[in-house]
Amino acid sequence: MNAVKLIGNVGREITVKEFEGGKLATFSLATSETYLNRNKEEVTTTAWHTIVAWGKLAQSCEQLLAKGKLVAVEGRLNYRQYQNKEDQTVKVIEIVANKI
Repeated sequence: MNAVKLIGNVGREITVKEFEGGKLATFSLATSETYLNRNKEEVTTTAWHTIVAWGKLAQSCEQLLAKGKLVAVEGRLNYRQYQNKEDQTVKVIEIVANKI
């Protein structure tokens, strides 16, 4: 099973592209984790995730989300790669959302 659930803050404004078949929305999501280190000091780490939404969900993201807003995302991990202009292979890991 390929399932992801994240709660975090939108990291940048939503980017929306329109195609013949609908819309594609992408945005970054920051999730934070806090723990105590060996010296009993509180340490917070932040992970950044790329979120992709299609169709009606993309349209909802465009209307409702903004930078800094707290949001819960459910979806699946997607791994893909492509060749850039310098003919280098670029690997991408993203979450394809099915519920936001």
